Amino acid sequence: MQPATAVAGTSAGAAPSPPGLRRVEVDVVVPVHDEAAGLARSIRTLHAYLSDRFPLSWTITIADNASTDATLEVARRIAAELGGIRVLHLDRKGRGRALRAAWSTSTAAVVAYMDVDLSTDLDALLPLVAPLVSGHSDVAIGSRLAGGSQVVRGPRREVISRTYNRIVRTTLRTSFSDAQCGFKALRADAAADLLPLVEDDAWFFDTELLAVAEHNGLRIHEVPVDWIDDPDSRVDVAATARDDLLGIARLLGRLSRGDVVMPDRPTARVAPLGRVDQLIRFASIGIVSTVVAAALFLLTAPTIGTVAANAVAFAICAVANAAANRRFTFDLRGRSGRSRHFLGTLLLGAVPLVVSTAVLVLLDLAGATGLVLPLLAVLVVDGCTAALKFVLLRRWVYAPGADPIPTPTAPLEAHR
Repeated sequence: MQPATAVAGTSAGAAPSPPGLRRVEVDVVVPVHDEAAGLARSIRTLHAYLSDRFPLSWTITIADNASTDATLEVARRIAAELGGIRVLHLDRKGRGRALRAAWSTSTAAVVAYMDVDLSTDLDALLPLVAPLVSGHSDVAIGSRLAGGSQVVRGPRREVISRTYNRIVRTTLRTSFSDAQCGFKALRADAAADLLPLVEDDAWFFDTELLAVAEHNGLRIHEVPVDWIDDPDSRVDVAATARDDLLGIARLLGRLSRGDVVMPDRPTARVAPLGRVDQLIRFASIGIVSTVVAAALFLLTAPTIGTVAANAVAFAICAVANAAANRRFTFDLRGRSGRSRHFLGTLLLGAVPLVVSTAVLVLLDLAGATGLVLPLLAVLVVDGCTAALKFVLLRRWVYAPGADPIPTPTAPLEAHR
């Protein structure tokens, strides 16, 4: 990596400050790869906007991300012509790698980035960085899914974006609405704490950064943006989606092991799961449990009969189901209230067991043969009672305030 000299831009109408004279307030990083054709136009547009309409001191960093065309030459030429621009060159690709290099070498109080196509309306930049400059928030993101945003893009990308962000919120227990919008900013001190904890150097970098920030109690400010999709975007959506899903699985493992905790910032502001997310997790656990129970039923029924097979399947699956719902659906750990949670869940699970047992006895008395009809009866009973079980778990077993909350030994405060 060969960083060029950084020249600080200033607010409207003022001459650029000499390097090292004072700390710039905002560093706007533009990561690029093979963007020689449109780079000069975009940087001129951004530079003119910052010079004429942005009230804070600034610099633009062009992070050339292993380009194979004339991108680096264009970047250096435009930096020499306009001033207020620094250029970094990296020998390896990866948007996360480019941002890590640019942010970690910046001297600005706030580090930001935006996509080179300027899909996001630049009028959102000041609302993005203002809460960071004031100290109100640690991280700020542009959101295409927040109320008040105006987005122009095709239905395919809209569906993919909304589906991915729903998966992120459900699996990683996050509350931010748009993980992958190319318009973000961080306080420099927050970036210094976060970057060592983020492993990904490609497209999942954004999601991992935000998830780690939220799990460590940092304040994340969202700004609705006006955004127009770039029809010439070269992002491989399918490959990116696959890599992002693998990234989620990897990050879940790191979170479960406690590998992403900042040493000086307590994990105090993890977003609570909403009802929809709880329902998704409950249904997922129920599907897995049903498949296992059905397999056990079919395996044991020819030997011990349908009634006994149903009881055996319940006995084997019930405890695992109760533990999974406690840990994942209602996000509880530790011993506090555990006995009550398990007992309540098992009692609710016993209701469909009693009903299905009665149905199986009636089928036996009626002379029903084979295993298809008994198994179908069990599945229908379990399915019909699942919704009632979910409601009772929320309102009775895991009702807010049902269990005492342990008093922490020291107060937990969000870093500001």
